[in-house]
Amino acid sequence: MKEILARIVDESRFDEYKPEYGATLICGYARIGGFAVGIVANQKLHAHQTDHEGHKRVEFGGVIYTESAEKAARFIMDCNQSLIPLVFFHDVNGFMVGRDAEWSGIIKAGAKMVNAVSNSVVPKIVVIVGGSFGAGHYAMCGKAFDPRFVFAWPTAKYAVMSGDAAAGTLVEIKVKQLERSGKQLSEEERKELFDSTKQTYEEQTDPRYGAARLWIDKIIDPMETRDAITQALEAASLNPEVPEFKVGVLQT
Repeated sequence: MKEILARIVDESRFDEYKPEYGATLICGYARIGGFAVGIVANQKLHAHQTDHEGHKRVEFGGVIYTESAEKAARFIMDCNQSLIPLVFFHDVNGFMVGRDAEWSGIIKAGAKMVNAVSNSVVPKIVVIVGGSFGAGHYAMCGKAFDPRFVFAWPTAKYAVMSGDAAAGTLVEIKVKQLERSGKQLSEEERKELFDSTKQTYEEQTDPRYGAARLWIDKIIDPMETRDAITQALEAASLNPEVPEFKVGVLQT
């Protein structure tokens, strides 16, 4: 992701915010087309982190962990207090789940990030460069949180779940329903059901499917990313009215 950012921001200058904390999410300040922006971007590389008890662990790239959610929430609030537009680069699978994630406070941290994004008053621009799935999509300023523009690369995937995960879940539900009615599926029938469900779902994750329904404003060539963001920032600058930023009470 840093290689992508280096080709988009002015003079490849990027002032990263807390680079060693919550490394699966990149936050920082830059300029694009002369406009000051705050950037929030998913990092798909795996990261090695040490928790407060000194235990080392590997964090999976493209997943939002407790530390990365807390970092992003604070950064987004800082940008709002300084009236700096936000640009989000999506390549996210969602929030981390599991026992350790629950113990680390992922629900509280994730809610804090969603709170900051949903109450954000500065212009927000979204670029989907890879996958954008589940609650991670909303935390990264999904369509429901009113970004000014949503752009997508042709490689983008945009859905609640990836094709494999969705097909696996939906097939299991269908199999349970059939079993309750007394019908048993063979392995061939199960595989056929899985493949057909996966194909349908993957067609719907295609950015053209979202663009046809106005969920995505434009599918752009990756080479056009910088120009598209610059034009979006120019358009946003024509509306100087920014309401008061009210984030509510965030518990630490």
